[in-house]
Amino acid sequence: GVPPRPHWVTTYYGGHDIKLILRRFGSNIIFSNGLKDPYSIGGVLENLSNSLLAIHTTNGSHCLDILQANETTDPHWLVKQRKTEVEIIEGWIAKYYADLATIFRN
Repeated sequence: GVPPRPHWVTTYYGGHDIKLILRRFGSNIIFSNGLKDPYSIGGVLENLSNSLLAIHTTNGSHCLDILQANETTDPHWLVKQRKTEVEIIEGWIAKYYADLATIFRN
């Protein structure tokens, strides 16, 4: 049989202190958690930096915010959360192009 390795994933991916790993090597990540999702307990539920952001909602469930949007049937809080996520990503993209333009001007 295969011997159990219950800690393999966290060891392999550096998850013993995932917040430290993310602060050192991560940027421009949105951790979106619906607190009705049983997996959310293992998620990032607080901002780790200015570009490692946690967005969570009491009403959300697993992957709800990344499913096909339907603004006529989706609850208001979900439409608002998606809009917030898009605005954050647009800001990161705008900053990238502004930084790129600065590099080429110099």
